[in-house]
Amino acid sequence: MATSQYLAGRQKYQRPQALLFSDNPGTIVDGVYVPDGYESGSSESEISSFIILSDDNRGPIDFKTTRIEERRRLVTGRMRSYHIADKLTLSLSWSMLPSRSHELDPNYDSVGASSALEYTTDGGAGGVDLLNWYEEHKGSFWVYLAYDKLNNFASDTNPYAHLNQYNQVVEMFISSFDYSVQKRGGTNYDMWNVNISLEEA
Repeated sequence: MATSQYLAGRQKYQRPQALLFSDNPGTIVDGVYVPDGYESGSSESEISSFIILSDDNRGPIDFKTTRIEERRRLVTGRMRSYHIADKLTLSLSWSMLPSRSHELDPNYDSVGASSALEYTTDGGAGGVDLLNWYEEHKGSFWVYLAYDKLNNFASDTNPYAHLNQYNQVVEMFISSFDYSVQKRGGTNYDMWNVNISLEEA
């Protein structure tokens, strides 16, 4: 089962990988968003519920907000808006992403460690993992985001102390997914280019 220690063990550098896809919104444990269940490739992979995406050769995470509202001009000439919601659209891309994250089944242990050789530098999902997620998730799922958005913690006594954790969880659909096999490897892995567009539920 994922824990805050597991997520800390899975991150390669000072901060977690920028994105995590999960079947559930998770729970907040010690102020940290933690998905419920097991990561794909863990020792309990038959009941896996999330994947951690690689930052290897990932392009910018493009955020686009669509404001859903009804605007009307009053008799006085002033505009009035009835705001309903703001919905997020994300665009993600990877170039030359290894098709496999590890040489063998990573079989992550309870603290996120694996003895298998990593093909992605941070052990995050490879191209096949992303494609598999897309094929298995026709409906919505939750996207955990780790980027500097300290206003999410405005009510906290120290909003500046949350840079090293997932700070936003959004329910989304995959609106488009395309990939190309850029280079075929020998016996290890291929190199893929992947583009994903996500739309908030």
